[in-house]
Amino acid sequence: MSAPTISAAPARSKMDTKTITCLAMLTGVSVIIAWMSKLMPPVMFLDFDFKHVAVCIGGFTFGPFAAAIISVLSSFIEMITFSHTGPWGFLMNALGTCSFCCTASWFYQKKRTKQGAVIGLGMGLAVMVAVMLLWNYLITPLYMTGASGELISRPTVAAMLPTLFLPFNLAKGGMNMAATLLLYKPVVTALRASGLVPPSRNSVEGKTFSLGFLLFSLALLATFVTFALVLAGVI
Repeated sequence: MSAPTISAAPARSKMDTKTITCLAMLTGVSVIIAWMSKLMPPVMFLDFDFKHVAVCIGGFTFGPFAAAIISVLSSFIEMITFSHTGPWGFLMNALGTCSFCCTASWFYQKKRTKQGAVIGLGMGLAVMVAVMLLWNYLITPLYMTGASGELISRPTVAAMLPTLFLPFNLAKGGMNMAATLLLYKPVVTALRASGLVPPSRNSVEGKTFSLGFLLFSLALLATFVTFALVLAGVI
């Protein structure tokens, strides 16, 4: 009589549960960060949002599909809680977050190094800026109102693309890029210590965080924070 086959299903189920728990936690953190981001001075009617950091951490760890899940869920929770832009705002929020975080996560999965993280986030920034310029032109006139209470016309929105939407999205994306480079390693190290994330495999969080990389990330963050403060009229 042959020996009975031992099923590996329980272990796989346990890992799936851990992944779902981690994604749910990162979704909650994303919403909290989005809410706290409201404290930063806006640029006209545009608010800075740093939740891309938490979404990218999830995407770098579990892949671009995970980043998409966190993006959509966190944007939906924002819509039904503290956001005042309704379904159109939810659509723009989800598109902006997905375009940045999914692109960065997709590239990082192919090149899991510090260089891959920088290039992936840079690609995410470029894709997000392009996507948001297109969708701001298409969608903003459908729901955004001016001081008179009337919808902003499409020619008015088109005039704001290079002078408002472009620099705003560059500043927001740049700050999220730099903050992700700074926070990914310590956050994922903590998640690994808690057992929610599997062991490292030749990635940024598994290597020494060099002083040069740290200084580069801090300089990048300082540059885009200053740029954002200038746009907001603070300095």
